[in-house]
Amino acid sequence: MDVLEAIKSRREITNFKDEPISLDVLEVVLDAAYLSPAGNNLPSREFILVTDPDVLKELANATPFVPWLATSKAAIIVTGRPDVSKYWLQDASIASGYIWLAAVEQGLGAAFGAIYHSEDQVESEKRETHVIKQLSLPDDRRIVSILGLGYPAILPDAKKLLPRESIVFYGTIK
Repeated sequence: MDVLEAIKSRREITNFKDEPISLDVLEVVLDAAYLSPAGNNLPSREFILVTDPDVLKELANATPFVPWLATSKAAIIVTGRPDVSKYWLQDASIASGYIWLAAVEQGLGAAFGAIYHSEDQVESEKRETHVIKQLSLPDDRRIVSILGLGYPAILPDAKKLLPRESIVFYGTIK
């Protein structure tokens, strides 16, 4: 599958089959994260693979918007390192997209759980602290996202997109 096909077939999958994911498949997805670009090639983001069902259930309590983590077969937590680069958020966000597309290419479904909340510092701290405590992470890490992974139980239809000409412009926004 080429990257444009993965982009076109990507869906938010929150209903997973009760089927394990092989470590070989997960390693391909982690390679995509590792190979994602980072500003000045600095290690401004890190990736944590979680496959323990009990930990996945606890991570599902990080925010009310990620209950599907409890039934996922794996998750990748994407952290940011503000102490390493001022581009930590951009780098971690790009990596999250690479993870999602690599998961699709491997036949997995994925869902994106936003943990870092740029508009609500109190909510962000609550969410991030929950994940940091569950995984015993250093306090200096920012938790950008959690991507839940599994084989799709249901493949939803594509969402209706806005007309392309309302989003794509040439030269300037009109």
